[in-house]
Amino acid sequence: MRNSFNRLIHFLRLRRIGVRLALSYGLLLFLFSIVLFLPISQIQKMTMLSEKFARNEMQSLLYVQELSLSTENVGRALLQLLTVPYEQRVPEYTAVDEKNRQIVRLIASLETTLSDPEQLQTLKLLKEKHSIYLANYIATVNQLEDEGQDAAKSTFLKQVQPALAALLQESKNFLSREQKLIQLHQAEAQQDFEHTGMMVVVLSVFAVLLAAVLAWLTTRSVVRPLARLEASALQIANGDYKTRFIPSKTEEVARVGEALNNMATAIGIREQAVEHLAYYDPLTDLPNRTFLLKTHEGKGQPHQGLILMDLARLKSINETLGFDTGDTVISDVALRLKAVLASDQNGQQPWLARLAGGAFAILCFNSSKSKMEDLLHRISQSMADPVRCGQHSVDVSLVVGLAMTTDTPLPLMTLIRNAEVALYAAKRSASASAWYTDAQEASRLSHLSLLSDLRSAVRASELQMWLQPKTHLEDGKAYGFEALVRWQHPTRGFISPAEFIPFAERTGYISMLTMWMLEQAIATLKNWQDDHPAQTIAVNVSTHDLRDPTFPDQVAALLQQYAIKPASLKLEITESGIMEDPDSTIALLKRLRDIGLDLSIDDFGTGYSSLSYLQRLPVSELKIDRSFVTNIESLPGTQMLVKAIIEMGHGLGLSVIAEGIETAAERETLRLLGCDSMQGYFVSKPLYAEGLQKWLTNLPAN
Repeated sequence: MRNSFNRLIHFLRLRRIGVRLALSYGLLLFLFSIVLFLPISQIQKMTMLSEKFARNEMQSLLYVQELSLSTENVGRALLQLLTVPYEQRVPEYTAVDEKNRQIVRLIASLETTLSDPEQLQTLKLLKEKHSIYLANYIATVNQLEDEGQDAAKSTFLKQVQPALAALLQESKNFLSREQKLIQLHQAEAQQDFEHTGMMVVVLSVFAVLLAAVLAWLTTRSVVRPLARLEASALQIANGDYKTRFIPSKTEEVARVGEALNNMATAIGIREQAVEHLAYYDPLTDLPNRTFLLKTHEGKGQPHQGLILMDLARLKSINETLGFDTGDTVISDVALRLKAVLASDQNGQQPWLARLAGGAFAILCFNSSKSKMEDLLHRISQSMADPVRCGQHSVDVSLVVGLAMTTDTPLPLMTLIRNAEVALYAAKRSASASAWYTDAQEASRLSHLSLLSDLRSAVRASELQMWLQPKTHLEDGKAYGFEALVRWQHPTRGFISPAEFIPFAERTGYISMLTMWMLEQAIATLKNWQDDHPAQTIAVNVSTHDLRDPTFPDQVAALLQQYAIKPASLKLEITESGIMEDPDSTIALLKRLRDIGLDLSIDDFGTGYSSLSYLQRLPVSELKIDRSFVTNIESLPGTQMLVKAIIEMGHGLGLSVIAEGIETAAERETLRLLGCDSMQGYFVSKPLYAEGLQKWLTNLPAN
């Protein structure tokens, strides 16, 4: 039975909200149509009854009333007829006959208008009484003419008057009956009206109750499932993608619920993918730095160690063989690291993560320096074989920084930072690995503070420009100086250029130092215009300056500001700096040359410059690096190389100067090799303030 009922519901599609609402509203519309139709039909019925009453019953009533009145008039007319003289009877006959005909016509009219059986029966009796009356009337009239008034009066009183009275009584009965019938019809009409009103009230109440029931059913079949849908949607919004909407019997809600369940499943899958991308490296499928910190942050343990590894030469591999090759190398290194850690059965498994670029981190638990060094040794052995990338074999080497906690736990971020400090220390010292020490931390903090100190050093006049003389080898005359920057820190004292110059190069503050040195040199040349007009000053220009297209304009603006001849200022450019981007650098050097500046190639022979680029450089001087000068008198091979450099420079129309000369033997050897000028401690150390002034004073007059 239940299955048949369910099949019927399915066949009629009653599980669909649209069908239910259509049936509900259709039923309500039908009921309200009936409620509206009943009063209208009753009004139409009452209108028809009113018309019938006006057309038939009222007409019948009028006929009956007129009949009764005509009957009374006939009686009076007959009595008048029996009492008037003979000569006046003719008009009276006419009046009586007219009234008799009127009665006949009224009876005939009633026959056509009456439909009630009782009234028709009464009318039949009335006709019979009328017939008796007419017969007696005719007999009386004949007797009146034959026998006279006295005999006629006797007959009238005995026969006509009783017949006429019976006719009159019957007409009154007929009138009374008609009036009662009309009242009965009116009562029936009133009863029908009240019955219709009661039906309207009952149907209205039924419609209201039905509407309430349908509203309740709609609430039960629609609103409640929608509320469950809303609750499920809120659970999904809160991240509960495992929640499932229980199927509803309502088709539309069931479809929406199914779609919501599918959406939750799809969002859950996508969120898992997004979460995986957020916490795992897509190339190696290793946990990343974020997941490492999320998993272990706040769980600092004693004797916890971190091995931070960086894949050496990854940038060169990417630039030379392509990023695909670099990715292959990174993936292979990750596989090797996984294999090493998988073979480690000593205690808790170390935790491997890939950080940025070619960096990997291994978090060790309950460890010691010896255990970590043993693990590092096994990792180094696993990297012994080169990585095969297509047709290329790439050697793999790692630079490693190690850090660990003692009995006192450290936050993971601190441990990572310590390992990074050790890693950078290993890179600076060109070592394969380094352990974190407090001295490294102090050095790192010192370098960090240099950044802010360097900014204020220029403003606070902490920097100094020292000048080292240059002389001709043949006659020993001084013709210029090289400007060297020195930093006298108010609290740290003297800071070596080897410490802050590379730092300024890395941070981009070298351009600020260059412009300060240029302005100091140009200001000094301005002061020398009267006493030492032939002297020049050379200022070193960094690679960073050669990448700045506005640099020539800045130099030109300084020369114009101090009104100095450009030829008195020289710029020294390193060979390696030129070769980083030779085309752009040559274009910028030509702009400097067009200003009127002399340009010199510093540290020549230590870079990888091409002769094809060298002949295009708008320079006037080559400076041989000190590495070729030291003990040159006892190094025949070096002498031959330096001689080739000197002859090449002369062949290109350049003067050649050697730096770093400290002995007379070095000086004499370079003079014999044809070098033009020299610079070094043999001539003079860098000079400043009084020492510089004294040296200038001792120069022979030009």
